[in-house]
Parts: sequence; C-alpha cells; structure tokens
Amino acid sequence: MKRFTAETIYTLTGEPLHHAFVEVEEDGTIVRAGECPATEKVEEGVLCPGFVNAHCHVELSYMKGLFRKGTGMAGFIDQINALRDTSSMEDKQRALKEAMDSMWAQGVQAMADISNCADSFPAKAAHPMYTRTFLEVFGAQPSECDDVMRYVCGLQEQAHAIGLDAAPTPHSCYTMSPELVSASSAAGLEDGFLSFHSEESDEEEEMMMYGRGPMWDNRVANGIPTPPVTGTSSLEYFLMRLKAAGLPTPVQGHVLLVHECCLTAEGAAAAKAALAQPFLAVCPLSNLFIHKMLPPIPVMKESGIPICIGTDSLSSNDQLDMLAEMECLQEAFGLSLQEVLTWACLNGARFLGKEDVMGTLEPGKKPGVVRILNHKSVRVC
Repeated sequence: MKRFTAETIYTLTGEPLHHAFVEVEEDGTIVRAGECPATEKVEEGVLCPGFVNAHCHVELSYMKGLFRKGTGMAGFIDQINALRDTSSMEDKQRALKEAMDSMWAQGVQAMADISNCADSFPAKAAHPMYTRTFLEVFGAQPSECDDVMRYVCGLQEQAHAIGLDAAPTPHSCYTMSPELVSASSAAGLEDGFLSFHSEESDEEEEMMMYGRGPMWDNRVANGIPTPPVTGTSSLEYFLMRLKAAGLPTPVQGHVLLVHECCLTAEGAAAAKAALAQPFLAVCPLSNLFIHKMLPPIPVMKESGIPICIGTDSLSSNDQLDMLAEMECLQEAFGLSLQEVLTWACLNGARFLGKEDVMGTLEPGKKPGVVRILNHKSVRVC
C-alpha cells in the first residue's frame, strides 16, 4: 500500500481535507483518505484525482508550433488545411505518443479525443490512459453523406477490433450538410455519446445567422458549399438537426457541446430542453490562441449544465496542460480550485460514463492521484 500526504487534498466528495493523507493499493485503488495527526509532517502542495481531458485532437500533435495566433477561425481553417498531412507517418506517431505520455505524466487519467483517421489508434490501444474516440466526420455536399458514413463506420470497426471505444460524431454545423449532421449524430448516439464543436466564435455565428463574415467569405472564395442560413445560432441549428434525425425529445445519451464561446441563456435553455444529458467542454487557451476570446463562464454556470475542461490540440494551443487551462479560468473568472477541479476531474468522468472508476478520491475507485505544486501537476499514482 502507498500513502501520500499533502497540505490539502481535494477528494471531490465533499469539502477539501487539510493536513491530510490518501492511501492507495499497489494497483491504484483508493483505500481511504483522512486528516493526519497534527504532529505528522506532510508534503507540500495539494493532491487531487486524475484529470479528464474532455476535448483533444491528439492526432494533430505533429502541428505543434506551426500556427500563427490570433487569425480568427477563417485564418485558422486556412492554416490547418495547408498544414494537414505535411509530416511523415513516423513523425505523426512519435508526436502523438509524446503528447499522450506528457499528459499522463501530468495526471490525465482519461481523454475524450477527436480523430479523423486511424493514426492515433495504435498509441491509444497501448496506453494506460483511457480514451473514448470520437470519429469526426466532414462533408458539405449532401450527395457525400452515404459515402462518408460508410467510411466512418469502417473506422469504427478498426477501433473496436483493437479494443478502443469509438463511434461517429459530427464536426460542426458549417462543415457538414444538414443530412450528414443528422446521420452522424444518430450513429454516434447509438453508442451513447456525442461531441460537437458549437458556437466556437463570433465568425461562426455571423455565418450561420446572417450568411456573411470572414468564414462565409472564405468558403465562397474556395468554392466550398455554405451552410444554410437559419437566422438562429449554430447551437439551435444543431438541435434542429437532431430532431430532424427522428431522435426522441429529449435526446438520450451524453452530448458534449465543445467551446460554446457565444452561448446565451436562451441557447443553454434550449439545449437543456432538447438533450437529456448535456455537457459543456471549455478549452480557454485554444480560444485565446485562435480568436482571443473566452467562453461565457457565468452564463454556463447559471445554466446548471455540467462544465468539463479540455485542451484542444497542439495546432491551437502551445501545450496540452490541464492545469494551465484551470489556472486560466481561475484568473479570468475568480473560480475556486475546488470548482475547476470538479470540472476537470469529476464532470469529465461523468461525461465519459466513468464516474464509478475515476473523478474522485473515493474508496474502491482507480482515478489516479495528482500532486499540484508551483503551477505544475505531476502524477504520483
């Protein structure tokens, strides 16, 4: 049995423990946590459960350091189209394994990861980190829908064959035909989980609501079909496409709305009415990297929808560091460490349906144990 001590321990089952310990079996199972005798010397820093990275694109790790910052979404999309597949498979595999190993060392216990291909499958299958892979699909032409769905279902079979949890998921309202949004959403929800890029920027909302702005102009200039102009937010458009798929209301399954930088109280209420188990994933450092804005955390908190935290990718972030994301949110919104840890650990576990295994330092669970000290997080178990 291993015993770790700290000035403060966030079990996330109640109030933090001070001058405390946590005991762990050799296999990582939590035995108990409690306060140490006053005379016992404890280690510096705090202990908490392992993190859950609720939104990542680990297969893009080879793009680290290649992107200009502050270009807005239209500029970012141009860069990713130009730089995708410019590295060898060997370099891609090395970069994504290094990224996963780094996250694991920093205390990431599980990851909700976006994949457009099978590049990341071998590393995920061999890694101690739990991953659920969201097989993201694109296709703006309605005629492409059946072929895209056949391709992504083939990817899902490859993932299942090596023991990975994986299912289709739509990318966003503007990169897909209405038919493909509905078809991929229905396919993903057969597995019980969906992840959707939603309301990431003002540019996206301007395009969807009014048929104008940099993203609209970018698609027209490149001969790419434009999305339907709905006069509503991209979130409300997505909810309409779920209804069009014939899914019951409220839609069953865990649905993660990623980014939501333009979320309003009305949009949050619509999501709660339409979705049985909605979650929000915020990636603040990525949002600052691309378009210099942050998600509306007060609106999110007021909505009552559980908030999770992700890092996004190394194409839109300098690092995949969950603690850095938490500190960004704390500094910007005056949040307590208890609150952001709940988002980064427990809520992420709930989204993945793994709260019986991870998310809290609770007897019987194997959540991992992380020490936070001097703005760094380190896995201790």
